[in-house]
Amino acid sequence: MAFSKLPPLNALRAFEAVARHKSFRKAAEELFVTPAALTHQIKSLEEQLGFQLFERLQRRIELTPAAQAALPRFQEGFRALSQAVFELRNYGKAPHLTVGATPTFVSRWLMPRLQRFLTEHPGIDVRLVASGQLINASSREIRSEDPTDVSPDTDIDIRFSNGRPAGDNVDLLFMVEVVPMCHPRLLKGPPPLETPDDLRHQTLLHGDARVADRTKSAWARWLRLAGITDVDPRRGLQLDHSTLALEAAADGLGVTLAMPLLADAELSEGKVVVAFPLPLSLDNAYYAVVADTSMARPEVAAFRRWLVQEASARPAASDPSG
Repeated sequence: MAFSKLPPLNALRAFEAVARHKSFRKAAEELFVTPAALTHQIKSLEEQLGFQLFERLQRRIELTPAAQAALPRFQEGFRALSQAVFELRNYGKAPHLTVGATPTFVSRWLMPRLQRFLTEHPGIDVRLVASGQLINASSREIRSEDPTDVSPDTDIDIRFSNGRPAGDNVDLLFMVEVVPMCHPRLLKGPPPLETPDDLRHQTLLHGDARVADRTKSAWARWLRLAGITDVDPRRGLQLDHSTLALEAAADGLGVTLAMPLLADAELSEGKVVVAFPLPLSLDNAYYAVVADTSMARPEVAAFRRWLVQEASARPAASDPSG
């Protein structure tokens, strides 16, 4: 087919968005147009093609068989077009990729390991986006993200989720476990912290203060797992973030439940120790999600492989050495 015979690109993009969302409203929001304008584009496209693309039902729309059959080809074409534009814009530039993650994961797990990737791939520029900040991985400089030169899109998202995130390119990095941690001097006391039952003499540090029902908190679950019934999981110091609870534990303020994989520095330096090597498995896990438009790029594939390898090489959660 000659390119001159193709319908307008905007109309084809409108069809793909409506077909994917099965909603004119959601597609219009994604494309930043009004629903009326989107409806006009679809009608014009249907007139040019000579048949309907959607069945307009009372409260929903469905794709016609022809539209359903064509949709994967359109999506494949837009991915290829997006990749071609990316390559054109970056022709002659060093390969780069953008990784998004939570600040805690970036600072406590990714940054201490990232030098290994940079050493293996010195020609790849890695940019980390964490909670509105751009982190230059090569220099470890953290600065405010400039929306004029930093795309809000990421090639790889590392997500802390209680279920498999949506997407076709998802890798499970690791499940999450927590164990009780405290300053070494708390083990000796007075009173000594020798068995889980001794926690009744200690301050419980909670890094999940936003949990309304304290009977469902991590501490409540761990105490049940340990068979302890005479320690009130509701008492102690309530903190908004697990990192604050870990820092409080390192200062000797009490005992917290922490992830060994994110407390490696404190464990290695002896600021905290694992009080009891009984891990509690949480519902959450860390996943790596790779954007469809980035899958074919060698630098993204290399980082994805490295990320999975690093995650599989992590120490066991019950290992007191971290």
